[in-house]
Amino acid sequence: MPNTLCLGDRAKRPDSSGLLSLVGTPIGNLGDLSPRAAETFRTADLICCEDTRVTSKLLAHLGISKSLMRCDDNVIAQRAPELVERVLAGERIAFASDAGMPSVSDPGQVLVELARREGAPVEVIPGPSACVTALVLSGIPSDQFFFEGFLPRKHGERVRRLQRLASIPGALIFYESPYRAEASLKAIAEVFPQRMLALCRELTKLHEEVLRAPAPELHEQVVARGELKGEMVIVVAPPTQEELERHEAALAAGSQVDAAADPDELLRSDIAEALAAGEPANALAKRLAQKYSRKKRDVYAKVLELQQQ
Repeated sequence: MPNTLCLGDRAKRPDSSGLLSLVGTPIGNLGDLSPRAAETFRTADLICCEDTRVTSKLLAHLGISKSLMRCDDNVIAQRAPELVERVLAGERIAFASDAGMPSVSDPGQVLVELARREGAPVEVIPGPSACVTALVLSGIPSDQFFFEGFLPRKHGERVRRLQRLASIPGALIFYESPYRAEASLKAIAEVFPQRMLALCRELTKLHEEVLRAPAPELHEQVVARGELKGEMVIVVAPPTQEELERHEAALAAGSQVDAAADPDELLRSDIAEALAAGEPANALAKRLAQKYSRKKRDVYAKVLELQQQ
């Protein structure tokens, strides 16, 4: 049986008043919450969120007191059918991740997918996004860009992933934690030694900072400063025409790393290696879902399968 969400045989006609609202929330500065987002929270019958502690602080700032339902990556797939049923029955449900836009390296996509499939009304209340904010703030050409999310944890995997991204004719955007920023910058400097980088941290907050330099130089700066604080976004400049031509020549010569590798085998290998290292199943599924552009629930099923072997 396919691993898909459904509402069973109880098909319903959408009530005209029911609505699922995906709400963009501030990435740091509470002043960035839009009046429309605040009104959506006020009029919602139910507010679902990634972390009730985070969203409760936001609601307190707005003077709103409502019960919250936790819908993080661990439970959103299980709760999505109930939530869509409630929308179809006429309820107005607001969903917010901890910061930024739901579904962008945050929970939400599985809920929207099911709502669309079942005919439940969906709207997005636009709000801040760390990746776009960093891209604009970086000063790096933004005509075209590719959002990768988080790079793999291990150096070899990082390098291989970056090599696969080398031919993208636009800026590359990565999220990173303060604990792995130095390691990621090292890999980026290794693969893209000629490219300009911008490391943006504490976006929209009091200590917002942008470090900008050629990749090897920026890596050296971060090493010299020691551990930086705050969530970070790394923006890599697009390749030059010369770099693209070199990459195309390398492909023609058959030197692309792992170009013909079976994606399923690579995924299973990564899962087995991470489980052996003791990485928690949920965190592992989230990381590899981003790496391989798969649905998290499908990757999680493979993780559980390998755990039981």
